[in-house]
Amino acid sequence: MQCFSFIKTMMTLFNFLIFLCGVALLAVGIWVSVDGPSFLKIFGPLSSSAMQFVNVGYFLIAAGAVLFALGFLGCYGAQTENKCALMMFFLILLIIFIAEVAAAVVALVYTTMAENFLSLLVVPTIKKDYGSQKDFTQVWNTTMAGLKCCGFNNYTDFEGSPYFMKNHTFPPYCCFDNGNGTDIEPCTKEKAGDKNVKGCFGQLLYDIRTNAVTVGGVAAGIGGLEVRGEEAGAGYPHWIRVLDPSWRPC
Repeated sequence: MQCFSFIKTMMTLFNFLIFLCGVALLAVGIWVSVDGPSFLKIFGPLSSSAMQFVNVGYFLIAAGAVLFALGFLGCYGAQTENKCALMMFFLILLIIFIAEVAAAVVALVYTTMAENFLSLLVVPTIKKDYGSQKDFTQVWNTTMAGLKCCGFNNYTDFEGSPYFMKNHTFPPYCCFDNGNGTDIEPCTKEKAGDKNVKGCFGQLLYDIRTNAVTVGGVAAGIGGLEVRGEEAGAGYPHWIRVLDPSWRPC
């Protein structure tokens, strides 16, 4: 019975943490989706980084809802020894695991296709909104500063954009110098062409490949935890029967 109590307690704690993470993501997602400006005011000088959360508010809500349901089912199932809740917990984990594997395979096999597809969506948006939409411009500036990249493909993505039409120059990140940072002089077409700064999509892929071992290790760790969670969800009722023969499912 001590082994049974330990398993039950650990599964309850594990799923309670998932539940709390889900609640936190839901709260932040709803907050930034309903009242993004007040969220940004709290962060003050960090608002450029916080803006990225505002733009993925609905994604945070979806992720939070999944974690909320997963944590609740696992915690409730472990506490009440409810087979139905535990099987639902196992099913959700299995679906998430399969989706992750499928996404990884698609990303590896169809990288070029994904790049072309995203380019068709992102580049026209840059030409339309960069320099006129404050939030959109701020997110791109933060991304280019962090990855030391320029546009989605290269500096030509900004040709015809409100920023280019107003200043007749490209964003300073397109003239980035690894030694001195961004160029203090206007980033003209000639300078941008000479610097030839990588596009953000290509730079992101390069960083992922450079840190492939770390990324793979983290992914394997997450997958391992999910597999263990699935085994726990599927095998928990069996453990109960072994340790407590009087137990019956609902």
